[in-house]
Amino acid sequence: MNTEMLSYIKKDSPIHKLTGATKLICFLLWTIAAMITYDTRVLLGLFLLGIVAFKVSKIEFKEISFVLYFILFFLFLNTIMIFVFSPLEGVNIYGTRHDIIHLVGPYVLTKEQLFYELNVILKYFATIPMALLFILTTEPSEFAASLNKLGINYKAAYTVSIALRYIPDVQRDYKDISFAQQARGIDLSKNEKILKRIKNSSAILMPLIFSSLERIDKISLAMELRAFGNNKKRTWYTRRKFEKQDYISILIMIIIALISIFMVKINGSRFFNPFI
Repeated sequence: MNTEMLSYIKKDSPIHKLTGATKLICFLLWTIAAMITYDTRVLLGLFLLGIVAFKVSKIEFKEISFVLYFILFFLFLNTIMIFVFSPLEGVNIYGTRHDIIHLVGPYVLTKEQLFYELNVILKYFATIPMALLFILTTEPSEFAASLNKLGINYKAAYTVSIALRYIPDVQRDYKDISFAQQARGIDLSKNEKILKRIKNSSAILMPLIFSSLERIDKISLAMELRAFGNNKKRTWYTRRKFEKQDYISILIMIIIALISIFMVKINGSRFFNPFI
């Protein structure tokens, strides 16, 4: 597993050159565009644009592969659970019913259900890549400075910065504790049964929690000794000004969000219905 998973990856790309505030605004507008609609055409378009954005960012697949596989696993579980708990949700939404196959009991696979779950999957595919892109291309200190520039209290901005900055440290602690516990004979490999592995994982979890609490205590004391929070304002070493590419990026995202809202108006609802 990559020890720097879900942390800032320094690259020389147009997306990295945007300010943290710009990327936050763009991500929020992108999320609004994806969440407001279940129109397959809009979601597919957002997904393809997200792939292009990743290509532009120069972040390689191997740098995020573990996270993507992890997300895909839970996406698969979510898709199965939707069908288990609401097998006719698509029928209720689209108002028609076209059966494909009767499985067992109340479980009937319909075209409407498949189409609905396809849109749910596309919604994840449209949103998650941009969330990863935001985290991986935003330097924590610069992001905190950008948030403060937008009017957010610098204490809250710095809290977000610390949370992002210490993700890699927690990952390194996890790996060190894992190696230490395995050296003591605790088997966490695939050779052990799954239930035993889950039980053995508690030998990592508790030390990790305590080490994280200790780190929090040290950071809190260090900030208090430096009189953090005593002044109403503070300066930022990494503050950057908005430039032309920032305004262009925000404008593009506003247009994308407006297109999504416009499609909802055209469809008469959040759902695009190909069955009528």
